Amino acid sequence: MKMNVVFVTVAVIGLCFAGVVHSSELNLYNWGNYTSPDLIKKFEAQYDVNVTITDYDSNTTALAKVKAGGHGFDIVVPSANYVKVFIEEGLALEVRPDQMENFKHVAPQWRNPSFDPGRRYSVPWLWGTVGVAVDTDVYKGDINTASIVFDPPEELAGKINMAPEMGDVLGMALKYVGSEPCTTDKVALKKARDLLMAAKPKWVSMDYGLTEKMPRGDFSAALYWNGAVYRAGLAKPSIKFGYPREGYEIWMDNALVLKDAKNVETAKLFLNFIMDPENAALISTFARYANGISGSEAFMPDEMKTASAINIPDEFKDAGMFFPACSKEATEYYTAIWTELTK
Repeated sequence: MKMNVVFVTVAVIGLCFAGVVHSSELNLYNWGNYTSPDLIKKFEAQYDVNVTITDYDSNTTALAKVKAGGHGFDIVVPSANYVKVFIEEGLALEVRPDQMENFKHVAPQWRNPSFDPGRRYSVPWLWGTVGVAVDTDVYKGDINTASIVFDPPEELAGKINMAPEMGDVLGMALKYVGSEPCTTDKVALKKARDLLMAAKPKWVSMDYGLTEKMPRGDFSAALYWNGAVYRAGLAKPSIKFGYPREGYEIWMDNALVLKDAKNVETAKLFLNFIMDPENAALISTFARYANGISGSEAFMPDEMKTASAINIPDEFKDAGMFFPACSKEATEYYTAIWTELTK
């Protein structure tokens, strides 16, 4: 009996020296159609883990679900402006990605972002832009303008889809009327509201699923995310992505471990895993967005390295900006306009 106790104790100590024990489960809460199946299979096989993925459709949905508690998720993948909210509201666990082995691969421009200084909580997932998608078989004019969706040409009227993401739509509308996202200026907000209400009759939908729906002709233009537009263009080459010269959003989605995660050590393994260039490339190759990991390009399809929908052309770089996390007052204004718009 004593020998057995000693044996077990030695075994446990040996296991601890070999590395921290991780669980066999991981629960990932992520945007829909945004997680590479090949990435998950590779992680499951390498660490003998079963990964469960639950989808959400917006940052606000994800935040509300996590705040409600009892969700069972270990990792969430919010956009940059929401990472700050997760941290400030005590929903994120400080797991120090900056001290992980693969942090050395994070590109310099993404190592110390304002939304997570020093990367103490989050690691890059993917980054991209919000712009316009146009089927150039239907419309032959300039596509690098938000007028495509806010004051559409005759060829596109009644054939437009808008991504149903409040922050993106309101932020772009405010840029279009000459203001800034998250403003509390009532004059500017009224201009944006009036612009959207006047444009709405010329839209056919406010929906997700552009990658499948636009190639089959459900609509001919959209306000949407660049990677999804690029994927749609692979199915129908006449679908192109435009960068609104009036101003457009640059965003980055980031993976972070939740404060009430049940599988913390496994979640840490996953964060380190996706900072490996080859694994980051799997995420990009599936979703068709850029990532923040240096060296990943070598493992990505050649066409992605030069695609203008993924790599911002020099002439449009100055028009892009990160949209901030809105104040409570600005969010209330946004919500009022959004509620009216989506009735």
